Amino acid sequence: MKQGTKNQADWSRIERLEYLNRQMKGCHRCELDATRQHVLAGEGYPDARLMLVALSPGEKEDLEGRMFIGPSGRVLDRLLGAAGIPRQSIYMTNLIKCMLPENRKPKMVEIEACSEILDEEISIVCPDIIVPLGYYANRTILKKYKKNAPEARDGYIRLYGHLIYTNQQKIYPLPHPASLLYNPSHEPEALKKYKKLHVLTHVCTWFPVCPMKRFTEAGCLEQKWIELYCKGDWESCIRYQMESQGIPHPDWMLPDGSYNQALKSFRYM
Repeated sequence: MKQGTKNQADWSRIERLEYLNRQMKGCHRCELDATRQHVLAGEGYPDARLMLVALSPGEKEDLEGRMFIGPSGRVLDRLLGAAGIPRQSIYMTNLIKCMLPENRKPKMVEIEACSEILDEEISIVCPDIIVPLGYYANRTILKKYKKNAPEARDGYIRLYGHLIYTNQQKIYPLPHPASLLYNPSHEPEALKKYKKLHVLTHVCTWFPVCPMKRFTEAGCLEQKWIELYCKGDWESCIRYQMESQGIPHPDWMLPDGSYNQALKSFRYM
């Protein structure tokens, strides 16, 4: 597309991402421009519900200018395959768009140098769920959206596999696939967490007739219950589990199994 043929406000998501990627090619915001082969743009489905955010390109990714094509990419493909998530259905990007020499830890100045680009990618794709992979991505994304984000590394690790809804954004922290290259014994547990992605991309079967939907539409219930359960981790919803087993439960029971007595007096129109 030739620049100037349309106003940017009229561009499609693909056009906006392509323009952003072209802008990135000549980036010199930090010292990584001296050692990189490519500035690695995000790639994938521009209308994706899931946006995976990793740390930075590896050596193979830097050479070929593609996301997750090295050893960690093979692990990711295995995890996504087990979860029933086609790679072409997601959007993938990195905190840092250039390779970190000798796979060293990132510097804060390098994360900050790419922060505006990441923000723009999120703004363009508008993912239903952001999926940060590994400690640095989780720390950056959660501090961006969540006021009481953990301070210690262990705090982020404990959040892996737990859906979070904060500032009108769903976030699903996961371990980075590369961590399983060094700790293959952790794969069964990581696989359980990745398989949850399939649940998160489907609305609960009972949602159209769920009292939670009517309570929320009537302004009697916070939207977070819908996002965390009905349109999120409905598999963990106590109401869903009881409904599936034919166990009676009152309308005013919330998805976590607690009771909201104020909803008891709600009258359907």
